[in-house]
Amino acid sequence: MADTGDINVGSIIRFNGELVQIMEYQHRTPGNLRAFYQAKMRNLKNGKQTENRFRSGESVEVVRVEYKMMQYIYAEGEFAVVMDNESFEQVHVPLMMFGNGGKFLKEGMEVKITFESDEAILAEPPTFIEAQITYTEPGLKGDTATNTLKSATIDTGTEIRVPLFFNEVDWVKIDTRTGDYVERIKK
Repeated sequence: MADTGDINVGSIIRFNGELVQIMEYQHRTPGNLRAFYQAKMRNLKNGKQTENRFRSGESVEVVRVEYKMMQYIYAEGEFAVVMDNESFEQVHVPLMMFGNGGKFLKEGMEVKITFESDEAILAEPPTFIEAQITYTEPGLKGDTATNTLKSATIDTGTEIRVPLFFNEVDWVKIDTRTGDYVERIKK
């Protein structure tokens, strides 16, 4: 058993019989009261967020997890099929585990899957992807002076916001955590 001093942001613990991931974690010492840890946690099964106060030195169960880089193959209904690059074993992972980043998944992309024993509990797409714009209104010369954005559809079918000077067939770098374009890429 670990105690509250062994936990940090990103740790996965068993809390009230459920697996939760620590999203925010702060040590507080209010005036003449005892010190405690304030934690914001996200339930890995249903995605609900909760807050809890842990006493300093309180025992918690830190869950042993294994991270694997796997290759995304295709979507099948509510699941993403991913493959282990070493054993070629295929695993079905619920698409909802990817969060908003799931709409940016492309065939052959490397994704990070977290396992507790043999069960997938977390899935992360790459932080940045490169995508080609398949549809957008044509850009005009000189539309670089303002920060105005227009909508564009990328090759995964997802709609994003890009500057006015972007055209079809341009390549963009996208942050999958926010869905925002980062920069234009020359290819």
